[in-house]
Amino acid sequence: MKKILSSFFILLVTFGSAQAEVVYVTDNLNLSLRTEENNSSKVVKLIPTGTPLTIIEENRSTGFVHVRMNDGTEGYMPIRNTMKEPPSRAQLEIVNKNMAALQSENATLKAELATVKESITPGTTLEQSLATERDQLNRELNELKKTAASTIELKNQRDELQERVVNVERELQQFKLENQALQDTANQDWFLYGGILALIGVVLGFILPKLSWRRSRSSWDSY
Repeated sequence: MKKILSSFFILLVTFGSAQAEVVYVTDNLNLSLRTEENNSSKVVKLIPTGTPLTIIEENRSTGFVHVRMNDGTEGYMPIRNTMKEPPSRAQLEIVNKNMAALQSENATLKAELATVKESITPGTTLEQSLATERDQLNRELNELKKTAASTIELKNQRDELQERVVNVERELQQFKLENQALQDTANQDWFLYGGILALIGVVLGFILPKLSWRRSRSSWDSY
């Protein structure tokens, strides 16, 4: 029983010492401390070079290690970005110089951003210029709208006139057809009248000689 307890105590001490192992961020400029064991998860914090980290758990299969910073912040980062010993002084100096340069550049960018913001505040020359240009563009847009409306109206009038022309042409064609029909009817009537007159002439030509002959015969008989 004592051997079992002593073995268990040794295991606890060994596990506790492994959990409390301290590593350091490698000599990259800044590394991301993430919420999960992958490079696409949310970034908790950017850790500068040389930051000491206490290992909570190490996962060789994913290649990430669960760590805790001195301020209590926890997260995950790749195992390859940690080292057993703190980086050399020369490396730290290079990193610090780079950090200083970045901070200076950041300050310059902030100053430029402030200048730009100030230049577009209401009442400034740039703001007035932009307002004038906006008004000019609005006027041009209104003119284009009016022109487009006029064009549409002209197109509608043209279409209406074309439709009226087509209708007039149809009526004219109809009148021509009716007139031709009337002419054909008149020609038929004249032909009929001519035939009747001819027939009357033939009949008269046949009857009148007989009448004349009878009159002559009757006159001879009376003598």
